[in-house]
Amino acid sequence: MNKFKVTFYPDNKSVEVIKDTTILSAAISCQVFINSACGGDGVCGKCKVIVKKGSVVTVPTGALTPEEKKKHVYLACLTTIHSDLEVDIPPESKMEIDAGLKDIYANSEEVESEEVVSSDKIFKHSPLSTKLYLELPKPDLNDSLSDLDRLYRAINKAQGLPRTTESHGAKPVVRGLPPIQTSMANIRQLGELLRDSDWKVTATLGKRNNSIEIILVEPGDTSAKNFGFSFDIGTTTISGQLVNLNNNQVLGTKAAYNKQASFGSDVITRIIYAKEEEGLEKLHNAVSETINHMIKELASEYNVDLNDVTCIVCTGNTTMIHLLLRIDPTYIRREPYVPTANFIPVLRATEAEININPRGLLYCVPGVSSYVGGDTTSGVLSSALYKEKDLSILIDIGTNGEIALGNQDFIVASAASAGPAFEGSGVVCGMRASSGAIQKVKINHKDLSVSYDTIGNVKPRGICGSGYISLISEMLSAGVIDKSGKIKLENNKRLRTTDTGREFIAAFKEESDSTRDVVITEADIENLKRAKAAIYSATAILIKHIDFKISDVKKIFIAGGFGTSLDIESAIKIGLLPDLERKRFSFIGNSALAGAREILLSSQAVKEAENIARKITYFELSTDSGYMDEYMAALFFPHTDLLRFPSLKI
Repeated sequence: MNKFKVTFYPDNKSVEVIKDTTILSAAISCQVFINSACGGDGVCGKCKVIVKKGSVVTVPTGALTPEEKKKHVYLACLTTIHSDLEVDIPPESKMEIDAGLKDIYANSEEVESEEVVSSDKIFKHSPLSTKLYLELPKPDLNDSLSDLDRLYRAINKAQGLPRTTESHGAKPVVRGLPPIQTSMANIRQLGELLRDSDWKVTATLGKRNNSIEIILVEPGDTSAKNFGFSFDIGTTTISGQLVNLNNNQVLGTKAAYNKQASFGSDVITRIIYAKEEEGLEKLHNAVSETINHMIKELASEYNVDLNDVTCIVCTGNTTMIHLLLRIDPTYIRREPYVPTANFIPVLRATEAEININPRGLLYCVPGVSSYVGGDTTSGVLSSALYKEKDLSILIDIGTNGEIALGNQDFIVASAASAGPAFEGSGVVCGMRASSGAIQKVKINHKDLSVSYDTIGNVKPRGICGSGYISLISEMLSAGVIDKSGKIKLENNKRLRTTDTGREFIAAFKEESDSTRDVVITEADIENLKRAKAAIYSATAILIKHIDFKISDVKKIFIAGGFGTSLDIESAIKIGLLPDLERKRFSFIGNSALAGAREILLSSQAVKEAENIARKITYFELSTDSGYMDEYMAALFFPHTDLLRFPSLKI
């Protein structure tokens, strides 16, 4: 069997593979992650690579221009290896796993990653794990409790918990309420540890399934060092925060592409891939590696020992949580669309191969259904929609487009299946909301010159979700595109026709930090139009389903990690959001991550989240006979029914 060495640049990583292995598979096997929104089906055109040396066999594709073919550009998913290779991955094809993201928190708090933020404003401080410094009385003939019961007694006393004393002969045994449990590993080392430390120890306690668990017992006082992580596991992007559990401070925030995107851009593609040989294992490894990379980076940046990280809270859609825990997601996509579990018991983080303290705990925020997961629960929690008296709606502009509608009396939710376009995937120059992403655009109506803002105020590398919303809005205003999204102007240096269709240049290569012009194509506009139509139509149908009108909605919370800001006017102009009074809208950023953080920091928030998950009623959009008509009507900018957008001068 012929084996060939493949070296990827600029990573300078090599791997040996057998003949006829695709370049994409070879890259994945050596931890080089290439954009592949279609899961390797050869249709998205995102996995372009340059073969510098060696022999390959490829399949003809319309995704490559003649100029690219002359430069030995190939699609990694359609190209097989037939000799030793040297492969260069252009920046636009490489998935970023670095961090450095300015993020948005609940209540519109804009936070730089290096700032320290207090977030526990509503719930009582009672984190998932706590550290207690204890000075135990030494045993004697009058106090001969066992070492373990002595530890239990000290814990109860320190926490002010009620205690009962039962008499067993001459020896009193103290029972704690709620029950305390621990591991055999802790018990085996307890006797020597207590005596070597002169009975002065720190006990790490975790709240686990209606009991208190002694996670760890350490000599001396280590109570000042107790940290946790909160993560939002998105289909496209994973965001995480390192939190000081003693004082609620957010030490740092990072975000990265979910490495699972190499296997497909949406949950259905990944569910299908999970049935491939070792598919579930590969998908699990991809997400756990992404999380571990972020944990390692944040811990290193803030000088935190991973042994002092005692718990982690993860939220995400139902498929993402299944894949994190290596649970087969097959039945999520099969009628009647039933997940294996919505409520997951508190686990050891090691069971998901997450690298924190070996006995640290993992809590997954409960979901509602196959397509409304814990991220919706977290978002409802952090936005406080469940406390609103008036009808309110939470719209998460992400790959799955979850929408929750209700108030303190009821909540109904659905998923719009918007696709990853607003998170920078499936569009030619799309990128996540990180340094160099264009997030706001202005077009001069006379000469079509473009001015823009980028995240980090650096040269543009691509366009993030908020940038696309702004750009399309400006193209409509300037008459560059018509209501169907077709480019209609001619005779301007920013407009051109290529082998793949017409496109508009937002930033020329010379002014960018990319190897090519930063453009938006007609195909991109079509993808974004479908995404906005999915979200708008789902919103309209959900409101109609409960016999209300759009005008009855008093508060609209807009969530999503697609930029550091969202221009509501632009979002309404393209028909993404309903045309309501602008003061009703609030951009709350990554509400799922904010909710996960609240849950990490308070057992009250845990109970509230579980109540919310039970309270939400799932509505399947496809069961509504009017949904497809509503969706088709939204496939124009802003809509076929302009009476729905009375404030726009069209």
